[in-house]
Amino acid sequence: MTDAPRVSRHQDADVLVGDVASALLDRIETAQARGDVPHVALTGGSIAESLHRELARRAPDSSVDWSRVEFWWGDERFVTADSPDRNALPARSEFLDVVGVDPAHVHEVPSSDQVATAEESAAAYAETLRARGVESFEVMILGLGPDGHCASLFPGHPGLAVSGVAVTAVHDSPKPPPDRVTLTFEALNRARSVWFIASGEGKAEAVARALADEGSVEETPARGVRGHETVWWLDEPAASALPALPALPA
Repeated sequence: MTDAPRVSRHQDADVLVGDVASALLDRIETAQARGDVPHVALTGGSIAESLHRELARRAPDSSVDWSRVEFWWGDERFVTADSPDRNALPARSEFLDVVGVDPAHVHEVPSSDQVATAEESAAAYAETLRARGVESFEVMILGLGPDGHCASLFPGHPGLAVSGVAVTAVHDSPKPPPDRVTLTFEALNRARSVWFIASGEGKAEAVARALADEGSVEETPARGVRGHETVWWLDEPAASALPALPALPA
């Protein structure tokens, strides 16, 4: 049973990033307090990089035990490990390495200098998920493209129809680089909480389509992702095409 998505609106990108960082640290602390080792899936993009820097800045004031968290990615570009296109590269340098996460608990998607094809990378990543016994993610963090894509699930692309596997290869991506590896809807939806993070007016139309009462996953793939809890973290420009909030009573 999943709840309806919840929208959390914030004045600007800086406030948005600060509030998401606080919420994520609290979420990890709570999971660890109940005895869990939380699995957290990260994303890429400029707003994610800002979030990673803010998490690193706030980490010393938190009680998170970084030896008891496992990190994953919802998708990755199939390029060399040292490519600036990799989502994992800035996440490591600006956050994971800074706070001292055990490298054995950082699960990167295999790169093109480790395996020959995106299909081999997808199979290896799926096997790592299986071997680590990941039944659900505590938090699945996702960005949103102006076209409504999330992870590397693009409008009208074959990956939208993949079922029965947790990870799939993507070719001919409409965004470079063309070859990618992504979690499927089945894996993305195995999350206690899905957090979409979107900033800027350029995302407003896609946000509105994703949250509209009607629409298709084929046109707006983000509509197909729903955790047990789903939160849309937005700054006001990204939320600008949503219906106006009701006025407070005088």
